[in-house]
Amino acid sequence: MEAMAKLRGKCLERGASGIKGLARFFRILDDNGSRSLDLEEFRKGLAEAGVALEAGEAEEVFRLCDKNKSGTLDFEEFLEALRPPMSKARTEIIGAAFRKLDRTGDGVVTVEDLRGVYDGRRHPKFRSGEWSQEQVFRAFLDSFDSPNDKDGKITAEEFLNYYSGVSASVDSDDYFVEMMKAAWKL
Repeated sequence: MEAMAKLRGKCLERGASGIKGLARFFRILDDNGSRSLDLEEFRKGLAEAGVALEAGEAEEVFRLCDKNKSGTLDFEEFLEALRPPMSKARTEIIGAAFRKLDRTGDGVVTVEDLRGVYDGRRHPKFRSGEWSQEQVFRAFLDSFDSPNDKDGKITAEEFLNYYSGVSASVDSDDYFVEMMKAAWKL
């Protein structure tokens, strides 16, 4: 577990998007499109991403994440294990914000869901005439979307992954909850 905490810390040193960035990098290494890595690909990925771990730590993290003991590391398992632990209060407020965005209630946030919830007309690039409101919405969705799969849709998992990085930099549950309430008008 110590190696996982070390890897998590190194990712979070890169800011709120550190975990997403590492996931993007690992997807690039997945040459065969299997959405998983073997131990050698995992070691190589950590080294190329500049995430230096001591001898044996990459193997420890790999074993922790390989829950089904298949000898490969599934990206979703990896992200779930890497995501910093959050209190119930934090996960509940993140869920409430997601549900507010997901106006259709289908578990996925799209441009259509954003209409009436997010005012793109206030965005500086919309005001300058550089972007349309549609482009503002897409840029907004892209900030939460999986890095290598910009499909214009945000799942609850992607939203949680994004906010887990933000959460890691906020010490107090109360402050995090108030910040989310203010940001999402909850």
